[in-house]
Amino acid sequence: MTGDAKQPPTGRSLFPEFWEVGASIHAEISGLSEQQLDWTSDRWEWAEWSVRRQTSHMASMLYRWLLLRWGEQLFPDGPGLDDSQVTALAASQTDRALDENLFQGIADITRALDNALALAQGALGSHTVDQMRSLTIESQQGPHWDLMINAHPTGIDRDPDTGMSTLTLEGTFRHMYFELVTHLFNIQRLKRAQGLAASVELPRVGYWTLDGWDVSEA
Repeated sequence: MTGDAKQPPTGRSLFPEFWEVGASIHAEISGLSEQQLDWTSDRWEWAEWSVRRQTSHMASMLYRWLLLRWGEQLFPDGPGLDDSQVTALAASQTDRALDENLFQGIADITRALDNALALAQGALGSHTVDQMRSLTIESQQGPHWDLMINAHPTGIDRDPDTGMSTLTLEGTFRHMYFELVTHLFNIQRLKRAQGLAASVELPRVGYWTLDGWDVSEA
């Protein structure tokens, strides 16, 4: 009797959203002027980062988790990038964003974001659900995680006294998706503060839906 054995489900079955969220980000920032992309306000903490900075942060966030924290396990032979490229994407001196000297235009930023999402999609497609739930890393996390951990039913075991957490690959991808959705919410309220309408309807998931999260508007 011949035939291929049934393949085990991969991480894509857990997070199909990683094939959809990029389109939502593009839709939300499409057509914005340079002034609208760079608008900020010191009246609200959420408005201290512009739409451009929010988008750059989303890209860099993905690279930091995939390359710096999970790199040895996800890419044992290397991710195909040299050290300077990794630094520009994931470890730039700019605070939690792409290197602004190299990624200033919104087209360059979104291209880096698309490549980061493709990297995430590749990792999801090449790891089984069992691997997603058994592979782990340890990560030091700040006090803001005392609230954020409430969004995670599984996959992150946090010690609030030390700030050290053990994250499964599944927990990490859930965190990355929640980050993307929450920063999309920030982009939407930055637009609304400028008199612009949001372009997409956000799913009611992620950190922005937690009790105690700042969801103030202009």
